Amino acid sequence: MKRAVLSLALCFALCPTAALRAAAAEPQRITNIYDAFGAPSALQQDWGFAALIEYGGKRILFDTGNDATIFEHNIKELGIDLSRLDAVVISHRHGDHTSGLKYLLSVNSQVKIYAPVEGAFFKGPLPAAFLTRVPGLPQNLQYFGGKQPTRWVTGTPWEQANFVSVTETTEILPGFFVLTTRSQKPGTIDMNELSLAVQTPKGLAVIVGCSHPGVENILASAAKIDRHLYTVMGGFHLVVTPEPEVRRVAAVLHDDLHVDRVAPAHCTSEPGFAVFMDRFKDHFDMAGLGAVIPLP
Repeated sequence: MKRAVLSLALCFALCPTAALRAAAAEPQRITNIYDAFGAPSALQQDWGFAALIEYGGKRILFDTGNDATIFEHNIKELGIDLSRLDAVVISHRHGDHTSGLKYLLSVNSQVKIYAPVEGAFFKGPLPAAFLTRVPGLPQNLQYFGGKQPTRWVTGTPWEQANFVSVTETTEILPGFFVLTTRSQKPGTIDMNELSLAVQTPKGLAVIVGCSHPGVENILASAAKIDRHLYTVMGGFHLVVTPEPEVRRVAAVLHDDLHVDRVAPAHCTSEPGFAVFMDRFKDHFDMAGLGAVIPLP
């Protein structure tokens, strides 16, 4: 009996240490699983973006690429188990970031999916002002016969999805923050875009989808959580952007926001890659398809 009690006591004493060691052994990284460039491999390149963030024992899928079949191929090639996700973040409504949802939901339909507030796509609430009433209006001109509708959300191609609308910076898991930023650029005026910020000992690691609101504006929002910005990975949306503007953005990240490292991907553009590589030197990380960006 004494031996059994002693063994139990030893177990309680050692289990916390074992748990800490197990957590430390977990991968601490960002893996690019969908993109149009990168080192030759069995992965299939396509225009679009998706990444898996593994940190602190948590696993978050960020975006799902442009084609469900290609997304499925890359997921299987990389040996990623989508049934073990802690959360999903969809940056914005464009098809090159959302189309893989079809495959994701066939594997894991219960996972919580954080999505931007939209006028469509993600089961977001419709504006209450749409139902502004006029006293005395004939009933056949009153929406829903003058009654409050039981369903007042936008439609979606993914009815089974468990979408959660993000309206402000939200800590979805300890040390994991979802940011929402609104675009003011032509073509995407007023579109909300989500980004993910992960707290690390060296500052925030920020994952961006397309940066339609401007990567510098997204990072300025992230700096309100922690002014130390360790890295930014994802699309900087500098395609067809004049070189002086690309250089201005690179200078803001380097000189004003003091971002330690950059790992541009997706829609950053080849000229954008060249400018950021020149500006950040050995603090530039290759982030193409299949690349793994280690996190501290």
